[in-house]
Amino acid sequence: MIDAVATDSSSNPGTDKDKQRRTRRTRMTGAERRQQLLEIGRTLFAAKGFEGTSVEEIAAKAGVSKPVVYEHFGGKEGLYAVVVDREMRCLLDMVTGSLTAGHPRELCEQAAFALLDYIEEYTDGFRILVRDSPIPQSTGSFASLISDIATQVEDILGREFKSRGFDPKLAPLYAQALVGMVALTGQWWLDVRRPKKAEVAAHLVNLAWHGLDGLEQRPRLIGHRKS
Repeated sequence: MIDAVATDSSSNPGTDKDKQRRTRRTRMTGAERRQQLLEIGRTLFAAKGFEGTSVEEIAAKAGVSKPVVYEHFGGKEGLYAVVVDREMRCLLDMVTGSLTAGHPRELCEQAAFALLDYIEEYTDGFRILVRDSPIPQSTGSFASLISDIATQVEDILGREFKSRGFDPKLAPLYAQALVGMVALTGQWWLDVRRPKKAEVAAHLVNLAWHGLDGLEQRPRLIGHRKS
C-alpha cells in the first residue's frame, strides 16, 4: 500500500507541478514562444557572446527542442539578428525621443542621459550592441547606430553654428565627435558604474558645452605638422 501511494502520480505534488509546467508549455502561443526565445537569447548573448551561445542551450533554457528555435528564427543567427535589431531601435528611440529641450546645452544633457539610461536599464542589450557582430544586421552596426544618433544632433548643432557665425557644414563632424565621446564613455561606465549617472552626464556636458562655447571659428594647429 505504501509503495502504491509513493508511485501514485495523482498524490505526488512534484509530479503535479511537472504536469502543470508541461501543460503551460503546450499552451504557449507562437507569439509567446517567440518572445520567450528572444528573452532567453538576449540573456545568453549578453553573458556569453554569439560564439559562446548554442542553439542547444537556448532550447534547453526554454524547455523546448532545437527544431522549435529553428522554426521561429531559422537558427542562432536569425535569433541574434532580431535581438540586435530590437536593441538598436530601442536605443535610437530613447535618444531621439529625449531631445525635447529648446536650449542646446540642455539638449546635450538629454542626449547624454538617454544613453546612460539605456545602459542602466538595458544593460544586457548594450553589452550585445558594443560587441563586434559576427553577422550582418539589417539595421547596421553599433557604429552606424551612433551615426544615426549623430544625425539627430547634427541639425541642432547646424542651427547653433549658423547663429554664432560658424560654418554649418562642419556640424556633422562635431556631431560625430560629441556622440562618439558619449558612447565611448558609456562603454567605460557600463562596467565601473562610478561616478553616479547624473555626475557622468554633468561631466560629459561640461566638456562638450564649454568646448563648444570657446570654439575658434578657424581652429589652428600649433605643432609642426600642418597636413
